Amino acid sequence: MPRTNRPPSGPGLGALAAQLVQQDDEGRGIPTRRLGRTGEQVSILCVGGAHLGRVALDESEAQATRLAHAAVDNGVFFWDNAWAYHNGYAEEFMGKALKGRRDQVFLMTKNSGRDEAFSRQCLDDSLRRLQTDRIDLWQFHEANYDNDPEWIFDRGGLKFALEAQKAGKVRYIGFTGHKHPGIHVKMLNKGYEWASSQMPINPMDHFYRSFEKEVVPLCLAKDVGVIGMKCLGGGPREAEIPTETKVTAEMCVRWALSLPVSSIVRGYLSMDQLMADVKIARGFRPLGVEEREEIMALAEPVAGDGRHEHFKSTQRYDSPIYRKMHGFEA
Repeated sequence: MPRTNRPPSGPGLGALAAQLVQQDDEGRGIPTRRLGRTGEQVSILCVGGAHLGRVALDESEAQATRLAHAAVDNGVFFWDNAWAYHNGYAEEFMGKALKGRRDQVFLMTKNSGRDEAFSRQCLDDSLRRLQTDRIDLWQFHEANYDNDPEWIFDRGGLKFALEAQKAGKVRYIGFTGHKHPGIHVKMLNKGYEWASSQMPINPMDHFYRSFEKEVVPLCLAKDVGVIGMKCLGGGPREAEIPTETKVTAEMCVRWALSLPVSSIVRGYLSMDQLMADVKIARGFRPLGVEEREEIMALAEPVAGDGRHEHFKSTQRYDSPIYRKMHGFEA
């Protein structure tokens, strides 16, 4: 398993930020960073399970397996998935890809449940599909609706997660969401000490419903590991920022990694995409002031209305399972 590096108790905000940006490649080829209070070191790149599943479905399982194994071989040992991806197939495929390599990865998947019964179903299914006896990080998926925090706490979802953690089926518990930073703030202030919080991190986010400004500082103060996603924005195949603006994919990735995140989830559909990020990550150094200002100058004119972050400004990116759960047409 990845090395544990627990910090002294009670560090201040500045110290926490420094620890999150501090890197160590541990001989793996790309840097690792500390995942909040867990003390775990995770690769600064995280392989997106939905995209791996898409490669397996659209091309072949053999091609997707080569991509998954190449990620680990190049030091990308943080793996992402979710119960809901491709109706469970993404986890099923990853279970196959993990054979003989389970202990080489830090495995994260996500729980679609809000109550105890659905959460139990999600965990049982995920463990079976992934062919493992434990999930390293289990995150409540898509806390996108204003009442999701209350549902997760009051309907038994968190209660079950804590029982699963005590039973050794789950090591750490976190949550995700892409809709509004205020919902993340509510989750973080509910009283439970989360291990992680996953959120959109990209140059446009700096100017529109900003998780970077409203949520990241609170995570640092509470020692919650920050996991970035939607780094290229929200559009066809999640590439709207580099395809529709002058902000390039490399700028987006370097921007996200220059913030005090533990890791960023990236969706890879080809070996070229994976290796482009590996090249950025190897020996990564944060953006300088001038580089950051250059990216901000390109992003700001088209960032303020959410046109490149449809996951915030529309329901298009809300999974049908959650739309239906909240009484909206799926």
